[in-house]
This record gives sequence, structure tokens and C-alpha cells, in this order.
Amino acid sequence: MDPLVSGLALIAMLVVALGSGVWIFVGLLLVSVAGLHFLVGMPLDRVFTIAGTITYRSASTWEMAAVPLFIWVAELIFRSSVSARLFRGLTPFVDRIPGRLLHTNVLGCTLFAAVSGSSAATTATVGKITSSELLNRGYNQNIAVGSLAGAGSLGLLLPPSIAMIIYGILAEVSVSRLFAAGVLPGLMVSGLYSGFIMLMALIRPGIAPAGHQDFGLRDYLRGALDLLPVVALMGIVLGAIYSGIATPSEAAAVGVFAAFGLLILLGELNWGLIRASLMGTVRTSTMVCIILVSASLLSTTLGYLHLPQELGAAIGAMNLDPLALIALLALFYLLLGVFVDGVAIIVMTLPMTLPLVTAAGYDPVWFGVFLVLMVEIGLLTPPVGINLFVLQGLTNWPLGRVARASVPFFLLFGLAVILLVIFPQLALWLPDQLYGK
Repeated sequence: MDPLVSGLALIAMLVVALGSGVWIFVGLLLVSVAGLHFLVGMPLDRVFTIAGTITYRSASTWEMAAVPLFIWVAELIFRSSVSARLFRGLTPFVDRIPGRLLHTNVLGCTLFAAVSGSSAATTATVGKITSSELLNRGYNQNIAVGSLAGAGSLGLLLPPSIAMIIYGILAEVSVSRLFAAGVLPGLMVSGLYSGFIMLMALIRPGIAPAGHQDFGLRDYLRGALDLLPVVALMGIVLGAIYSGIATPSEAAAVGVFAAFGLLILLGELNWGLIRASLMGTVRTSTMVCIILVSASLLSTTLGYLHLPQELGAAIGAMNLDPLALIALLALFYLLLGVFVDGVAIIVMTLPMTLPLVTAAGYDPVWFGVFLVLMVEIGLLTPPVGINLFVLQGLTNWPLGRVARASVPFFLLFGLAVILLVIFPQLALWLPDQLYGK
């Protein structure tokens, strides 16, 4: 059978499987096995032998160890007072900025993203604290919820990002360089969000209640003290990576020990918290890792069908210039994000798209940042936008209303992608400075 016809048949099977409502990993496994057996013509015993080999190889990579450990750090913080201290500590520092406490969503998510690596954990943790506070204090509901949906996505971009780890494993790119590459684009997105809030506050002062609290020096010092746990944890984890003391996987273990030490100092570490955090970690880690393993088998199936090579040849025959190729891929990922979970997008498409962009002259580290930004946009698009579901649960709003509130921040993400394409050094400058070209 022609590779392109086989590839289209496989993609059609995948759309049907994921659209049927089965778990993502089940859909990936079924389509992979069916593709190898029916499209490649491989005997079932050989299919299962390959599936076992791929499963073991994918699950036993050293980089995979970082995923559950970073998720555990997020769970420990989520279930302690550290998350509440984050909101309380930011309050005096943003009170006189146009938009006032609306900025706690953006800054809180930025700081928490730098220790959690998970978008859902970032949105849920910061949202649990800020959403009710902002709505009860009279802040504009749409901007409060929309900014939280957008800024919560930074958990995938700012290090230590689980999505970056997965991309690094699949693309065989240094995870440390990817972490460094995500810093400036992440701060740029955060700045765009805060700038938008300030602009809206100047145009429509009613989005934030009038007046300001009188904060004295003691309040600022107390706020800095409340921020210290998150800042210290962030400094320990990122410092271990960028100083070369630890690899990203080892830094994840450092983060867990640092989180335990922090909770001991705060007098909050107990068996109940440890048990609850471990249960949350097991659930989330199992979901991420089993999708990654299943998608590795799908990648193998695509390889047997020679689809990446054929697709690359087909697009190459279109003689697209690099900008046109990136525009086409951006549209592709935008449409895919409407239907498919972000981790699944990365692992399913990378075998097809990475050869295309590297052949067009793009740096694979830069493409990792581009891909994660596109995945983050998918977090704000129904019907599978995870951040929208998290906020729906926090606010009890209909999903459509949460999605509409997120539209301005969705568009700002699009602007960030355009800026990244125009100025690729936004992603490449810092890793080049830290690790050389």
C-alpha cells in the first residue's frame, strides 16, 4: 500500500479512536497495533514483541524520572500553605499597578510554574487562591478568569517544564538547553499579559475596584517573607540545573528534598500530606507516562509506514520557504489543539514535523519552544482545553463562558508565537550564553 494512503488511513483511525471518547493512551495503543498488523502486514506476535520492547525502552529512560518528581514537588506545594503565601506575598507589590490584584494571577502563575512544571497544577494551585478572592473583591470576572487561564499555561513553558522534558526525550535534544530556551519567551508572555491588564485598567478603570490599601514597610517585608519559600525553591531547582551541579532529572530529586525541607521548616510536613501528595503524583504521572509510552509505539508505526519521510518529501515538493512552513505548522497545531491533549500532540506529531523544520534550517531547541507555545494555545481551546476544565471546576461557570473570557489571552499567545518567529534569539540567546553554541 502507498505510504501516504497508509498514513492517511492511520490518521483517520486515530481521529475515530480519539473522537470515540476512549482514553488517549488506549486510542494510541489500538491504532498503533492495528496499523502495524493491518497496514504494515506484521504478524500479531511480532507486533506485541515490538510493543513490549518500545514500552520498556520508553519507560526506562533516565529523563523520564524527572516527570513524577517534578509533579510531586507541585503536589507538595499545592497541599501546603505555600500557595496561599504566594498570593498574600504578592498583594502589597501589585496594589498600585493599574489592574491591582489582577496581576497576582500572572505573577503567581509565573512563580509557581518555575517550580511545578505542570500547567494544570499551576492553574489549579493559583486559581484555588486567587479566583474566589478576586471575584469577591469586585474585580472584573472575565479578566480575572481569563488571565488565570492564560497565565496558568506558563507551567508548560517555564522550566522545569514537563512538556520540555518530553520533547527533549523524543527529539534527543538537551533538556537543560530547552529549559534555558523557555525562560525569556515565558517572561515575554507574562509581560504581555500584565501589559494587557494594565492597558485595560487604564481604558476601563472599572475592571478593578477604586482606591488603594496603605501598605507600610512592614507589609512589604512581610510580603517578601511570604514569597521567600517559592523563590527559594525555584532558586534551588533552577540553580542546580544551570550551575551544572545536577541534570534536570537530578534537579527534580533536589526539588523534592528541598520541598520536604521547606515543609519541615514551616511545620507542615505530616503523613497525611505525604500520602495525599503521593496519590496525586501517581495519578498524574501515570497519565503522562502511559501517554508517552503509547505515543512512542505510534511513532514506531509511523516509521514502519515511512510516513515521516513521505510527508517530508511531499511538503518539500511544495517548495515552501521556511516562514511558510512554520505558518503551515502553526495552523496545523492550532487545529490539532482543538481536539487533542497537549502531551499527545507533542508525541504524536514530532516524528513527522521535526525532520521538516530541521531540514528548513530551524534549530530544534527553538522549535521545542515554538511547539510548546502552540500546545499552550491548545490549553485555551475547547473542547479539550485542560485549563478551561480546571477553571470551570473552580468557578462553576459554563465551559463556553470560561473559553470566551480566555479569548484575549489566547490572542496574546498568538502574538508571542509571531514574536518568537520574527526574533528567534528570544529562545536561543540564553542557552547559547549558558552552554555555548
